[in-house]
Amino acid sequence: MQEGLIEVYTGDGKGKTTAAFGLALRALGRNKSVIIFQFLKPPDTPSGEVIALKKAYPETEIIQGGRERFVIGRPEEEDILLAKTLLEKIILAVSSGEYDIIIVDEVFPAYKAGVISIEDIKKIIQKKSPNTELVLTGRGAPEEILKEVDLITEMKEVKHPYYKGVKAREGIEF
Repeated sequence: MQEGLIEVYTGDGKGKTTAAFGLALRALGRNKSVIIFQFLKPPDTPSGEVIALKKAYPETEIIQGGRERFVIGRPEEEDILLAKTLLEKIILAVSSGEYDIIIVDEVFPAYKAGVISIEDIKKIIQKKSPNTELVLTGRGAPEEILKEVDLITEMKEVKHPYYKGVKAREGIEF
């Protein structure tokens, strides 16, 4: 494989995780190896993307590190422990050279929630194997990180039904 780049999907609009999973599907369709890590998302309530990908490509690893709640305010010790454990797995994967594509979903909200540091994100980038494509997703990508990447896609919210009282819908928003 050619040299792997670093991609960021960020912004306040919806679709960042879905775009990353779309890239995973494209790569898997071309027999590339893919692993996905998800900060702040619990393994016992998977999103539609996770369910579909596991059905289509059950060999693809999707490793989640979150609890059944949002981290609001100061994170609890369990939140930090889950994030640090996930971070260790990510560092091993990005430095291994074993994967063509590595997706680190919700890494920027994990930083904003205080369960990982900016230095942790930089370490993920620095440890990336040369041929691995690294995809980082989440709202609020720090400028300091954006300066170090090759591709930035910003999802922009223009209008959202949530503000009319429409709740998140299974199969559409999750």
